[in-house]
Amino acid sequence: MRLEIENAEAGKTQRTYARLAGILFLGVILIALVGGSILSRVAGSGTFAETAARIAASERLYRVALSTVLIATLSSTLLAFALYATLRTVNRLLAQLAMIFSLNDSFLALIVRMCGFARMHLYVSAQTVGAGPIAAQALVDLMRTIGGTTENLGGICFGIGSALFFYLFFKSRYIPRFLSALGVCASVIWTGLYLANLVFPEQHALFQYICFPPMAIADIATGFYLMLFAVKSEAPGLISGSS
Repeated sequence: MRLEIENAEAGKTQRTYARLAGILFLGVILIALVGGSILSRVAGSGTFAETAARIAASERLYRVALSTVLIATLSSTLLAFALYATLRTVNRLLAQLAMIFSLNDSFLALIVRMCGFARMHLYVSAQTVGAGPIAAQALVDLMRTIGGTTENLGGICFGIGSALFFYLFFKSRYIPRFLSALGVCASVIWTGLYLANLVFPEQHALFQYICFPPMAIADIATGFYLMLFAVKSEAPGLISGSS
């Protein structure tokens, strides 16, 4: 009887983490989209001076948008843990490895966010302090390069972690197999293209156009499924957890 109670409590905890993961899947995407769209709209396009003027004129809004994207990054660490807690009964070692790669992505994403705040400071300083536009532009380009390279490294880590998580979903059948298979394929494509982006940076826009839609579909669909249905406490085809 005691064992049954413990199993019931463990199953309830697992379902709670699964629903949390579903909410975070959707929340991270939504928050990142909102923050990213505001950043893009404020910065716009044009010369360095034009961009600096727009950012300086809307500095507070730009800071809010950067902070919003930062919240999405921090939330992704909770998502990695929630997915680990959901899938550790399938295979603990693989779930840990997936979480490690996902947390590496979150850490690298924090560096990207730091570069974003540094670029904003340089843009604003060029307007308010009167710093040399050539020097300021050179520093902005440097921070953009550091941020872009770091984002590529994080994208590779994210893709590997995502592929492992979806593989565990596929083996456990916690979610429909066609959905987990889509997630594995999308993650492999994502990882390959982010790796290719290090070699062919001029194709960055094309690579994102290819890899973003399948990953977005897989993540959003998985998020809705976990949020609505969670997981069964005992799913068929589980891999015995490794200690």
